[in-house]
Amino acid sequence: MALSGMRGLSVFISDIRNCQNKEQERLRVDKELGNVRTRFKNEKGLTHYEKKKYVWKMLYIYMLGYDVDFGHMEAVSLISAPKYPEKQVGYIVTSCLLNENHDFLRLAINTVRNDIIGRNETFQCLALTMVGNIGGREFAESLAPDVQKLLLSSSCRPLVRKKAALCLLRLYRKNPDVVNVDGWADRMAQLLDERDLGVLTSSMSLLVALVSNHHESYWSCLPKCVKTLERLARNQDVPQEYTYYGIPSPWLQVKTMRALQYFPTVEDPNTRRSLFEVLQRILMGTDVVKNVNKNNASHAVLFEALALVMHLDAEKEMMSQCVALLGKFIAVREPNIRYLGLENMTRMLMVTDVQDIIKRHQAQIITSLKDPDISIRRRALDLLYGMCDVTNAKDIVEELLQYLSTAEFAMREELSLKAAILAEKFAPDLSWYVDVILQLIDKAGDFVSDDIWFRVVQFVTNNEDLQPYAAVKAREYLDKLAIHETMVKVSAYLLGEFGHLLARRPGCSPKELFSIIHEKLPTVSTSTIPILLSTYAKILMHTQPPDQELQNQIWAIFSKYESCIDVEIQQRAAEYFALSRKGETLMDILAEMPKFPERQSSLIRKAEDIEVDTAEQSAIKLRAQQQTSTSTALVVTDQRPANGSPSVGQLSLVKVPSMSSAADVSSTDQELTQANGTLTKVDPQPPSADLLGDLLGPLAIVEAPQADSVQPSVQPQPNIVSGLEADLTAEAAAIVPVGEQQSSVQPIGNIAERFHALCLKDSGVLYEDPNIQIGIKAEWRLHHGRLVLFLGNKNTSALVSVQAVILPPSHLKTELSLVPETIPPRAQVQCPLEFVNLRPSRDVAVLDFSYKFGNNMVNVKLRLPAVLNKFLQPIPVSAEEFFPQWRSLSGPPLKLQEVVRGVKPLLLVEMANLLNSFRLMISPGLDPNPNNLIASTTFYSESTQAMLCLVRIETDPADRTQLRMTVASGDPALTFELKEFIKEQLVSIPTGPRAPSPVPPAPPAAQPTSPAALSDPGAMLAGLL
Repeated sequence: MALSGMRGLSVFISDIRNCQNKEQERLRVDKELGNVRTRFKNEKGLTHYEKKKYVWKMLYIYMLGYDVDFGHMEAVSLISAPKYPEKQVGYIVTSCLLNENHDFLRLAINTVRNDIIGRNETFQCLALTMVGNIGGREFAESLAPDVQKLLLSSSCRPLVRKKAALCLLRLYRKNPDVVNVDGWADRMAQLLDERDLGVLTSSMSLLVALVSNHHESYWSCLPKCVKTLERLARNQDVPQEYTYYGIPSPWLQVKTMRALQYFPTVEDPNTRRSLFEVLQRILMGTDVVKNVNKNNASHAVLFEALALVMHLDAEKEMMSQCVALLGKFIAVREPNIRYLGLENMTRMLMVTDVQDIIKRHQAQIITSLKDPDISIRRRALDLLYGMCDVTNAKDIVEELLQYLSTAEFAMREELSLKAAILAEKFAPDLSWYVDVILQLIDKAGDFVSDDIWFRVVQFVTNNEDLQPYAAVKAREYLDKLAIHETMVKVSAYLLGEFGHLLARRPGCSPKELFSIIHEKLPTVSTSTIPILLSTYAKILMHTQPPDQELQNQIWAIFSKYESCIDVEIQQRAAEYFALSRKGETLMDILAEMPKFPERQSSLIRKAEDIEVDTAEQSAIKLRAQQQTSTSTALVVTDQRPANGSPSVGQLSLVKVPSMSSAADVSSTDQELTQANGTLTKVDPQPPSADLLGDLLGPLAIVEAPQADSVQPSVQPQPNIVSGLEADLTAEAAAIVPVGEQQSSVQPIGNIAERFHALCLKDSGVLYEDPNIQIGIKAEWRLHHGRLVLFLGNKNTSALVSVQAVILPPSHLKTELSLVPETIPPRAQVQCPLEFVNLRPSRDVAVLDFSYKFGNNMVNVKLRLPAVLNKFLQPIPVSAEEFFPQWRSLSGPPLKLQEVVRGVKPLLLVEMANLLNSFRLMISPGLDPNPNNLIASTTFYSESTQAMLCLVRIETDPADRTQLRMTVASGDPALTFELKEFIKEQLVSIPTGPRAPSPVPPAPPAAQPTSPAALSDPGAMLAGLL
């Protein structure tokens, strides 16, 4: 029926199109929905025509994006209508509005079954289409036998059988039991003899699903698939409507080769020869042409053929032909073809005896590293990593080091890791390996993990001939004016252990080594100072005869750091100072490090743990199969006993977090996962012993642990954190107030989102459930805060046994007024709460609130928004004020810098508004770079009083997901806490829940549609009609 046949529907669509704005459209839709709802209430007075018209309107409104929560029964009832127009709208609207679990579908199962087994082919197609779209286990159990009969029936037209095959595929995916594996092998072989390509294509889709689970039952289908490929490759008996740009049914070719890849091998020699002839024809007949559509179709067939060639492990000649063809692809101008060429060449590395052939294209692959498209650069990096061996490692690693200087931030970490692994596995000599790693640290220190330089230390320690060379190179890098902190770590360690071997060289006396290392001390963070103290102690030990002046200088440093607030630094300084006065005792304790036992490289283990795509997995698996004899790298075993406790003398690289305060210790002793309102304690895994880790201590700090991992820390101290129910201290609870609540009363709304919202404003609802609402109104002045809790009883009965306890962190002083034990019905009580900020910290206070309603006892633990930014006061600064302050705060720990990744992409204006909401004042024009932001604020606490804080954010317009942040203030703790607070907010900006993205529809196989029709629901509806 034409759209003009229903005037009311045409008028409604015309009205919607004429709406000037969204509000007018919504009002018109609401009016129409009200009218439809009214008419449906009087269903007896509706004719079939009217019901059909109103259901079409419901579908159009649904296509516009509005919810339609009524009229489902009317749509389902139209399925049983005797006429095609009413039955069509019933099937279409039911498919769109209902899902497989909807109760109304049970009412339609019998009607759908009657249409499927009936004689009307049009009704059969409608029913099969709806069942295939909705699916569902109940449909599968009830209708699968009838769908199978239609598929195998010789009396049905191809159109019906094609739909039956696709419908059965959907039902099989929902419930595999609907297809009997034993009885379907012969039936599938029969279907593969079908001459109609439409039915054959649908049947091949079904076969792919079947053989993916039970290939051993369908061996009889393998020769049929090869014959189908032969027929298509020779273009025999292929109708014109199935020929796409001169290529016979490319979709069927791809599906057939995909099905063949599920069989382990082709055993019959005649079938194997025929298959390779077809594959040879495909390889020879594919080339790059100007027509994009033909390229897409021919390359889809080609790359599936390449996958099949690799699967069948063809002879070397055909493999060489495949690599040569891919070599042509990676040299063309079209980026999509270059990408596919690089990706498939990486996959071919899994095949034996082709690596030497791929090496012929090494120059072109290296050129792809400089491609403007980052996805092509990543594939080129994966391919270089996979094809590297002893013969070309030097060239490839040097190219990667050159590229590292110009690579974008997003690739540097992966690039550094792969360069380090290749240098370790295929180093021609260990001195070259040391050169490569030191260059890597020098060029990309921010992206080099501690595992990389730990590995260098292991190599140098285990190879005595390498020790003087490594010490000389470390000494050379220290001569540079500006070096990365990681370079300071590795150089200081090497010179401390092996610097005495250079004593006869000019500029390498103990006093000169101490002087050049000590120059770097003001520029490093607290995590590096312990290794420098160890180096000073080693230099002092190796100075023979003793130098009194050098001894006094080092003793003065030890004495200075004996009162350091950092426990690790304080302990090392005190112990070294005491030991250095005992002469020979110091030499015994600080003797040269013993050799490390052999174990697997932690770098290679880390690379294997990285989640990567299929192409990169191929390269990693190939590298794992390499003979260890081709590598000069040291292999170190790392075996953990089954009970989790390390054996004596066992070595492994561990990450030891620093201990800056008792609160940090307590928070790392027992890991607590955070989600406001709950508190869960997770027992950490016991740390494994590590000789190098023990020596370096907090130096081993690396990136933050993943969300699903627990990072071990120092040994637990029993008096810091105990059980949750009775022994959990207020400080530990406030650090991470989360856990599991056993309560039948569920909160209304997202508690975490409410907390985050209150961190940026001073009033709102903190918690709400069916019985109570807890609101907050706060006022902040300097380092004082006053917060009023509004406890509102929403019921007509009183809430009893009301208790509220504040669990404050150590940096907050709190005082809560008396909370009444009973809240009367429909009443609200106010409870003032006073805060005093003692020092900077990101820890939060926790409200432990409980009440009883009826027989239910409800207990929740809620974070209070007394956070760091509440004690900030924005302050404007001019250029004359900013730059002297900025220069005076030079280097850590007063000025900290970090590259932050994983930032939510924001425009510069949006980021400025976000910082303003944290009470940081943006000062435009101070930074000459327009992509950077300068912010200033004043922090108030009892210990710091008013402390000026300066923040600089450097953004990259090409990549909004990362930035470099520098924070400076006159207090080290404040600098660190403010930097971490801003970082947390930028990386995890609270957002509302997103609606799931709809699954994109399959590309239509019918005639092309105009763009206007694709975007206009009215035009789409007219097409359906």
